[in-house]
Amino acid sequence: MILPILAYGHSVLRDECHEIEEGINIDELISNMFETMYGSQGVGLAGPQIGESLRIFIVDASPFSEDESKDEDKAKKLAELKDFKKVFINPIIEEEFGNEWSFSEGCLSIPGIREDVDRKNTIKISYFDEKWNYIEETFNGIPARIIQHEYDHIEGILFTDHLNPFKRRLLKRKLNDISKGKVDVDYKMKFPKQKK
Repeated sequence: MILPILAYGHSVLRDECHEIEEGINIDELISNMFETMYGSQGVGLAGPQIGESLRIFIVDASPFSEDESKDEDKAKKLAELKDFKKVFINPIIEEEFGNEWSFSEGCLSIPGIREDVDRKNTIKISYFDEKWNYIEETFNGIPARIIQHEYDHIEGILFTDHLNPFKRRLLKRKLNDISKGKVDVDYKMKFPKQKK
């Protein structure tokens, strides 16, 4: 089932999310999250974005694999993203390291805004997958970037929080418009209730 994505301004997007009780069946939640993410052409989706203050997010980097590059190494790395589809339950980023790099990020909860965000190149993360297997892995490049963005969501952080104060001031009107529903999107969204 495709669920509405919460727009900027919803308080749940600022929650530090709760752990999910180990072993419980969340297959329907995961299925709904993937359907919702694909229905909105996203590459990641976190629990709070659908109103669930839970430590879960999903990623599918395959859209990045469709980018074409004449650089053979880059083309090979992009092709590897074709099968990068994962579920992260109760994740903990254990370490972030490597050089910081800038990449234009967007967010389904903040439609129409893309900004360059600096993040470390490599992360080490522990998590449970959808079958409740405990996993520790290291990711770098675009997979690390997507994971860091989604991980921020379960910590109550939005990508705009990484921008400098001047840039945030410039975006204030656009962000207010999004919270008021003054935005054109082709997927289901739920906007904060306005004060009368």
